[in-house]
Amino acid sequence: MKEANKRLLHVKLVGNTATIACLIMYISYIEQIISNFTGHPVSPIQPICAAINALLWVVYGWLKPDKDWPVIIANFPGIIFGVLTFVTVFIH
Repeated sequence: MKEANKRLLHVKLVGNTATIACLIMYISYIEQIISNFTGHPVSPIQPICAAINALLWVVYGWLKPDKDWPVIIANFPGIIFGVLTFVTVFIH
């Protein structure tokens, strides 16, 4: 296998692994949402900051000439779960 192909394979592997790790990170907000609904609200600062960060990454991935789908896919749930966690802090 040529060196360039090997490098491309490594980049793809790291990208896929990072995408999965990012999705797991955002899905972990489900536990905080449950805590909010059960009367043990979490701090709203971290989830709203994560949602803003995820939004910026999604916009970045979308605006690139060749859309960066791993970045978009990995961060889109962060917008949803971050905002949902933030909102449920106040409606528990």
